[in-house]
Amino acid sequence: MLSLALPKGSLEEQTLLLFAQADLEVKRSSREYNPVVDDPRISRVKILRPQEIPGFVQEGYFDIGLSGHDWVRESGADVVEVADLPYAKTGTGFVRMVLAVPEDSSIESARDIKPGSKITTEFPRVTKEFFEGLGIPVDVQFSYGATEAKVPEMMDALVDLTETGSTLRRNGLKIVETILESTTRLLANKQAWEDPDKRQAIEEIRTLLLGVIEARGRVLLSMNVPHGRLDAVIAELPAMKKPTVNQLYGSQDYEITTVADKATVNVLIPRLRAAGAEDILELPIAKIVR
Repeated sequence: MLSLALPKGSLEEQTLLLFAQADLEVKRSSREYNPVVDDPRISRVKILRPQEIPGFVQEGYFDIGLSGHDWVRESGADVVEVADLPYAKTGTGFVRMVLAVPEDSSIESARDIKPGSKITTEFPRVTKEFFEGLGIPVDVQFSYGATEAKVPEMMDALVDLTETGSTLRRNGLKIVETILESTTRLLANKQAWEDPDKRQAIEEIRTLLLGVIEARGRVLLSMNVPHGRLDAVIAELPAMKKPTVNQLYGSQDYEITTVADKATVNVLIPRLRAAGAEDILELPIAKIVR
């Protein structure tokens, strides 16, 4: 039913992992760029560079695709951004498009950039729009890669993507402005989105992918609690959601289940044990569908 474009390159491994965890495993075939997904909602899959995917989705070559919001902006593609999927090669899944200058420069913000400055970037459209908004005429030059190497000898500044800024710092550059923040997005062709059958399939796929994203970094805690210790144990549990409390059959004791952040369970479990919880189980979560 749906044709799907997936990103090649730095996002590829994490994208394939996301689809596998969503029970939409992408299986490689002898044709490297034409894998398959054994799901009746997905009829065709192709792996392409993320820069190209928004445009191909707009033109109807694909019903849906995954690419960064940065490439949607850069391409100017008229597509539906169906879901925000904050994952990336590393880190939180958020990247920033930043303006960087030599670390010894007196420039502290984009407004300090002198008219006529040479800016190197793989995002000329977004860069031009940004400086036009500031009313600063600059010479934007497209970079085919190794963007950091061109400043300051050939270029005055650069606009590039970064997660942590560490690569820029290693190359003697400092960030002076964030132009936009970007995450991976599930994109849909507008005509496909307006088709009732295709829209239902797209929304179902969105639900599965977001369920995986929501579950990452979370665990399920289950424990038994003596009758007299219930309030003390509940007081230690995360306050965001009320836990599920069930009375054990033939007993005055209780079973409690709750979702907790994986990063906190090393502190939380000993506190629950001290408060009276027994038989504590920590279980991984595959999906959380709200």
